[in-house]
Amino acid sequence: MNTTAASCVDDTAPAELLKRGERLLEPDVYRTCLNGQPAVVKDYTRYRGTPLSPVARLLVRREARILQRLSGWKHAPALLGTMVGGLALGMEFIPGQTLSTAHSVGIEVFEQLQHALGRLHAAGITHNDLHGTNVMVSGGVPVLVDFTSAWRTTRWLPVHPVSRQLRRSDMKNLLKMRQRLTGTRPSASEAAQVADPRWVAGVRVAWKRFYRWFKA
Repeated sequence: MNTTAASCVDDTAPAELLKRGERLLEPDVYRTCLNGQPAVVKDYTRYRGTPLSPVARLLVRREARILQRLSGWKHAPALLGTMVGGLALGMEFIPGQTLSTAHSVGIEVFEQLQHALGRLHAAGITHNDLHGTNVMVSGGVPVLVDFTSAWRTTRWLPVHPVSRQLRRSDMKNLLKMRQRLTGTRPSASEAAQVADPRWVAGVRVAWKRFYRWFKA
């Protein structure tokens, strides 16, 4: 586990709200104690008894499975379990700062993050929501959080064009963060690695044309 914070004294202490879910199927996120351990809980219970309840349970189950597969990996929080009828997900609390709020981030953090992303992709998993608020820096170690949008491909799909595009998008977001926070521009090989193929550019152009036509 990554947590170096002191253990919780009282599991019954009031939870600390970290983020209120305001958009559709966005959970409330709060910090609390689970079995004497500092934890973060993603809570979808406001959807209990509604038509969206099965979808919320599916989101919890998918993220729990991803975290379970990454058990013991220092670049992801440990899964602490699901609760409230499968409508809440508990995970290890990671002390530190997000990349978005960190005052100073060394290039070594991004070297670790790039290596971690490579390991994640090698396991057939893409994060699909990689930005500054979803990367914690704890003791100089980057930790990926919020795997709601993560996707795991089966063994026979890693070379599928969509799978390759998802990995490319993850890496492109990493390079953007690195350049913004350290001033390090992508190398020629990195730029080539994240360059969109023609079919992606074609899809984007077609979508923009359709959107303009639809608005008109």
